[in-house]
Amino acid sequence: MEKFVLKYFTLIRTIIAILVGMIISVILIYIISEMPGYSIRQFFLGPLLSKSRFANVIENASPMIFCGVAIAMSFQAKQFNIGAEGALFLSAAVATGFAVSTNMPIVLHAIMVLIVAGVTGAIWGFIPGILKAKWGASELVASLMMNYIALFAGLYLINYHFRDKAAGFLVSHKLPETAWLPQFVPGTRIHLGIVLALIFALLGYYFLYHTNSGYEIRTTGHNNKFAKFGGMNIIKVIILAQVLAGMIAGIGGATEVMGLHRRFNWQFPGPGYGWQGVIVAIIGRNHPIYIIFAAFFLSYMSVGGQILNLMADVPSELVLVIQSVIIILITAEAFLSTWKNKITIKEAERVEVGNESNTQ
Repeated sequence: MEKFVLKYFTLIRTIIAILVGMIISVILIYIISEMPGYSIRQFFLGPLLSKSRFANVIENASPMIFCGVAIAMSFQAKQFNIGAEGALFLSAAVATGFAVSTNMPIVLHAIMVLIVAGVTGAIWGFIPGILKAKWGASELVASLMMNYIALFAGLYLINYHFRDKAAGFLVSHKLPETAWLPQFVPGTRIHLGIVLALIFALLGYYFLYHTNSGYEIRTTGHNNKFAKFGGMNIIKVIILAQVLAGMIAGIGGATEVMGLHRRFNWQFPGPGYGWQGVIVAIIGRNHPIYIIFAAFFLSYMSVGGQILNLMADVPSELVLVIQSVIIILITAEAFLSTWKNKITIKEAERVEVGNESNTQ
C-alpha cells in the first residue's frame, strides 16, 4: 500500500485537493443560498441534465486542452511562458484572414488554415524563447507583455482588413464552408476540434515521454545543470519548448473559429482560454493525459457555475473561488507532505526488514 501511495502520490494529492475544493464549495453554497439543496443539485448535476449543457462542457474543454498541453510544453522545461492567450488570439486572427482570402478544395482549405495558425503561433512562441535563450530575458515578462501586442494586433487585423461591416458588430467575414470544421453531433455545436485536441494531447504525451527531444525538455526542467553536463543543447531545448507551446495554442485558436464560431468574433481582452490553460496545466501536473481530465473537470465546473448563476441564487464567481482553492492546495508543497514523509519512512523500514530477513 505504501509503495502504491508513493508511486502515485502526486495524483492522489491532486484528487484530494479537488475533493477539498468541492467540500468548500458545498459549504459556501449552504452559507450563501436560501435553497442550498437545489443550488447544489444545479451546480453538480446541472451540466448533465440536458444535451445542450453537456455539449457546452465538451465545447469548452476543447480549447482548454489545446492551451493546457501548450503550457505544459514550456512548464516541463521550467519555462514559465504564459503567452498561450496571445498565441491563440493572434493565430486565430491570421488564420481567419487567410481563410477568407483564399479559395481551396474543402479538405485542403481547412488543413492549410490550421497550418497557417500553427506557424503563426510557433513564430509567436519563438520570440520569448530566443529572448530567454540568447539574452536571459524573463520569459514570464516577455510572454505576458506579448499577449497585449497579440491581442491588439489581432483586433487591428480583423477590424481594419477583414471586418464584416454588414454584420452590425465587430466580427470578421464569415469563413467559407471549405474552411469549416464539421459539427458532428446533431443538435449541438460539438465539432472536430475536440477530436484534434485529444489527438494533440496524445501526441504531446508521446513527444514528452517517448522521444529524445521530449526527454531533453523534461531533463532541462528537472535540472538544467545536469542537462548541460550531459551534453544537451539548452538553447535549443528552451526555444523548442516555446515554439511548440505557441504552435499548439495557435492551432487551438483556429479550431474554435473554424468549428464553433465560423468567423472571428472575439474582442479585447480575448476569450481567456490561454489563462484557463494555465489552470488546466497546473491541475493536470503538466502531464498531457492528465490535462485532458483536468480540462473536462474545469469545463464542467465552469458550466455548472453558469447554470448556478442562472437557475439559483449563487453567483458564478463561486467557481473562481473553487479553482483558487484547488490551485493553492496543488501548488503548496507542504500540503500532505507530513503524510508522505510518514509513508516514506514506513516503506524504508519495510524494505530494510525484508533485506535483513533475506540475509539471515
